[in-house]
Amino acid sequence: MHHPPGMNGFEFAVMSGLRAAQLMRGCTPRVVSTHKLIVTAQLEVAAGLIGRAPDELLPGAEKVRRV
Repeated sequence: MHHPPGMNGFEFAVMSGLRAAQLMRGCTPRVVSTHKLIVTAQLEVAAGLIGRAPDELLPGAEKVRRV
């Protein structure tokens, strides 16, 4: 499975894990899938349906120095 452009492998794994936890708690999947929840989460992240919040929405984002 390939991660979307602009997302490294570590971020892909973290985002997929967080989304899988949401799916296990009962959230509605955004893709049609007969796979297990972790694979469904990976498919959602790989399709670009799940991503990180924009920096301006994150608390304390102005304090983080971008390199």
